[in-house]
Amino acid sequence: MSMNKLFFSVVSLLALTSCASEYKIEGSSSVSRLDGKMLFIKVPDGDRMVKVDSAEVIHGIFKMEGVLDSSVIASLYMDDINIMPFVIEKGKIAINIDNARIVVSGTPLNDRLYDFVGKKTSLDDRAYELERKESRMIMDGKDPNEIHHVIMTEREKLAAEMNDLAKQFIKKNYDNVLGPGVFIMICSNFDYPVMTPMIEEIVKDAPDSFKNNPMVKEYITVARANMEKLKSTQPVPLD
Repeated sequence: MSMNKLFFSVVSLLALTSCASEYKIEGSSSVSRLDGKMLFIKVPDGDRMVKVDSAEVIHGIFKMEGVLDSSVIASLYMDDINIMPFVIEKGKIAINIDNARIVVSGTPLNDRLYDFVGKKTSLDDRAYELERKESRMIMDGKDPNEIHHVIMTEREKLAAEMNDLAKQFIKKNYDNVLGPGVFIMICSNFDYPVMTPMIEEIVKDAPDSFKNNPMVKEYITVARANMEKLKSTQPVPLD
């Protein structure tokens, strides 16, 4: 299964079976290079991204509004550059862009998503600082065995925190577009579909509504088939 196809199909397959969603986006930007630029909302349709709305940034302000059949995960683009993901859902959506970060708020699912994004960004910053710490220890002439022990211990702790953050977020959002959406986005980081211990735990605890989501179901089916192929290619141990 193509990972691009997997990602690009996410919106149509993760749509909530609800009535039409009337959305209103009010955006602001302090990034000067965005002034006069056109911003586009795009959603996946098969293997391509399709534009559903657009607006020009004028004096740091842009606005969009419209109706979609259901709440979906979309992306905000400038030209062909994907700036950020967010949820198109009923209500007034506030988008704030500055040089330090991008935040979407004002509606329930976007509030949840960007709370998660903020926590993940904090962990990413810690990972960056850990790399700098390793470099400083090397420059200070610390014992290589000490460096390895300290850095590996902290990396393992940080990886566990990252996995736990993702698992708990998906589990809390099994029943809306965020759960399957973030699951698929995480899985798209792999070169090909695989079943990791984290993915196995997410699927094991998931309700049927999550496991039967077409995107999730396709990923799991292909990933498990890949794992069986990998097992069959492992050398048989000699007695």
